[in-house]
Amino acid sequence: MSAPNLTKLSLRLNREAGETVRLPRLILLTDADRLTDPLPAAASLPPGGAVILRHYDIAGREDLGRALMALCRARKLSLLVAGDWRLAWKLEAHGVHLPEWQTARPPVLPRKPGWLVTAAAHSRPALLRAASLGAHAALLSPVFPTASHPGAHTLGPQRFARLARDSTLPVYGLGGINMDNAPRLSPCGAVGIAAISGLADQNH
Repeated sequence: MSAPNLTKLSLRLNREAGETVRLPRLILLTDADRLTDPLPAAASLPPGGAVILRHYDIAGREDLGRALMALCRARKLSLLVAGDWRLAWKLEAHGVHLPEWQTARPPVLPRKPGWLVTAAAHSRPALLRAASLGAHAALLSPVFPTASHPGAHTLGPQRFARLARDSTLPVYGLGGINMDNAPRLSPCGAVGIAAISGLADQNH
């Protein structure tokens, strides 16, 4: 399965879930180590996709955010800022993404009309916390072994599917999803795919 088909699979999951255009069609997460320059990967996303700016603790995070925001406007994409609603507000981004630690100690988010809120989750309790906070969707991970968290316990496609189907929140699959294992996720109850290198690879 080629990397562009990873995008096609996410779009098929959108259709199978009957999801509305309110949610992103697929999500690219930036990563300071694995995706130093996320702009080319973001530019390859189809309209309706989203980018989550992570790149935590780098000096040029705001500048990168501004570059991504300009690209997202031009490409009809959404930009969410991870872990920092103040920066999201400053960039006039489309929303925020809550790392799992923030769902346990949630910030008080401003009431900004149209803001999209997603949350990271690694378990059923985390999905329940995200739902209780009013998140619009959860990124459930890691589905497969991933370079982001080497050695971490993985959900596997069967447990991931059970959690996704039982969740009251729409769920995106995240973690180690690539051109080889992506077909194992359909059908699984997810509304789409979130990835770092899995989506970036389509540029190579």
